[in-house]
Amino acid sequence: MVRYLDEAAVRAVLHWEPLGAAMEAALIAFSKGQVQQPLRTILTVEEGKRYLGLMPAVLGEAMGLKAVSFYPANADKGIPTHFAVILLLRTDTGEPVAVMDGRLITEMRTAAVSAMVTKHLASPDSRVLAILGSGVQAGAHLEALSRVRNFQEVRVWSPTANNARRFATKHRIVAAANAEAAVRGADVIVTATAAVEPVLQGRWLKPGAHINAVGAPRPTWRELDDAAMTSSVLVVDSREAAQQESGDVILSRAPIYAEAGEIFAGAKPKPEAGRTTVFKSLGLAVEDVATARLVYAAIEANQPVG
Repeated sequence: MVRYLDEAAVRAVLHWEPLGAAMEAALIAFSKGQVQQPLRTILTVEEGKRYLGLMPAVLGEAMGLKAVSFYPANADKGIPTHFAVILLLRTDTGEPVAVMDGRLITEMRTAAVSAMVTKHLASPDSRVLAILGSGVQAGAHLEALSRVRNFQEVRVWSPTANNARRFATKHRIVAAANAEAAVRGADVIVTATAAVEPVLQGRWLKPGAHINAVGAPRPTWRELDDAAMTSSVLVVDSREAAQQESGDVILSRAPIYAEAGEIFAGAKPKPEAGRTTVFKSLGLAVEDVATARLVYAAIEANQPVG
C-alpha cells in the first residue's frame, strides 16, 4: 500500500543533524557521478509569477520525483512561495511506496545544504549573521546555520520593512535599516529573496565573508552584483544547473571553483583562509529524494530520525 505522509508526519521525524549528514552524502554522490538526474524541467505558467518544476532522481535505493510549484507573488499574500509533492519508489521493482508533502522537505533540505557548506567554508570564528529576506527560507536558514556556528549577532533586512520587523521580533534579532547595514561586517550572509535585480553589493562585504545565495533561481534573475560574484570563490551545488539556471552565475560570468560535493569529499581543497566565498544554491532533485528516503525509513522504523 502506498503511504501518504502529510507535512505533520514529515515534521515529526525530520531533524537537522541527520538531514545535514544525508545532504552531504547525497551531494558527494552527485559530484562523483553516482546520481542519475537530469536538469529540472520548468514549465512557465506565467512569466515572473507562476512556475511548475519536475525533478526526478535515482540514487542507490532512493528513487523519486518531486513536483514543485513556485509562485513568487505568494510572498505578498502570506502564503509559501513553494508547494511540493514527492513520489518515492522502490528501485528494485519500481513500485511506489510513498507520496509525501514536499514543502517542508524543500524548506529544510535547502537550509541544511547551506549549513553544511557554511560548516566547511565559513570562518570558525564567525559571529555575525546577516539575512536578506524574511520568508520561509530566512527562518530555516537562521535555525540551520545556528547549529554550525555560534552567532552572537543576527541582523535581518527585507524589501518590505514590516516583514523584517515581524521576523526580527519573532526571532529576537536586529532589524537592519537597509541591506547595506545588515551586510556590513557580517561573517556569514544569506540572500533568500524574491529579487530579480541585485540586493547585495560586493563593496559591502567583509573580506573572508561567506554568502549563501538561495534566491534568484531563474537565468535572468539576480541577488548578487558582479563585484560580489567575481571577487569571491564560487561554489555551486551543480555546475550544469548553475550554468543553465542561475542568473547570478550566467550574467556575472563568474568562474565556478567547485561543487559542494567536491568540497565535502575533499576532491577540491577548501579555499584558503581569508577568501570571500559564495555558495550558489539552486536545489537538486537528489536532495529531495534522499530526504524523502530518510523520512520514509524513519516512518517505517516507527521512530524519529535522530
